[in-house]
Amino acid sequence: MTARRDIEAITQRIRERSKPGREAYLGRIAEASNRTANRAVLSCGNLAHGFAVCSPSEKVALGGDRVPNLGIITSYNDMLSAHQPFETFPAMIKDAAREAGGIAQVAGGVPAMCDG
Repeated sequence: MTARRDIEAITQRIRERSKPGREAYLGRIAEASNRTANRAVLSCGNLAHGFAVCSPSEKVALGGDRVPNLGIITSYNDMLSAHQPFETFPAMIKDAAREAGGIAQVAGGVPAMCDG
């Protein structure tokens, strides 16, 4: 058996083993795509923090339950990123969200390693 056939066989076993979980996941994604945002369950304090950095028009849009608000989680770190390959990614994601009718904000970060 060649390495390619071994990899194909392993890949197929993984597909079969993960099929029930993947189908359930895809079902949840499909169901979620039919729902609107539900910010009514958030307290005023949570909403205030989420809206604080937004422009006036974004604040109005987020005040309803129709506009999606994407949270960007990043590992970009100026101190550890000598080459800064991801420096512009949050702005690119925000622009893409805006073009699609949504809003995106950096919501958190994770530990970073040097990219060099």
